[in-house]
Amino acid sequence: MYGMTRSRPYLVRAIHEWILDNEMTPHLLVDIEGEGVEVPAQQGQNGKIVLNISPQAVEGLILGNDAIGFRARFGGISTDVYVPLESVLAIYAKENGRGMVFTDDDGEPAPDGSGTRQAKRPALKIVK
Repeated sequence: MYGMTRSRPYLVRAIHEWILDNEMTPHLLVDIEGEGVEVPAQQGQNGKIVLNISPQAVEGLILGNDAIGFRARFGGISTDVYVPLESVLAIYAKENGRGMVFTDDDGEPAPDGSGTRQAKRPALKIVK
């Protein structure tokens, strides 16, 4: 079996670009309880937070292979945000909800090589 890197960072970057090319606003749905997540938790609800990652809302956006990082203002306070890719639950356009919801395993093959595991999709509820 040939090992490959995880697809999630590439999908996040591609969908982010697609949303911007269509002049819409990219938002991330993030699990704030994930390991290494640095977001203003008081802004979240039910263990999740929605982050606007448009160029107008953030500074220094880095869509890396392991994490997403940027600076943004929350309640007027400039804050560093760090989100490991495993904690990104979805990326979508604010205006129409089009984008992608990620499963826990990202469609990766099972450890025994028996195809892909079937994970329950998280319920996506847009919080305004």
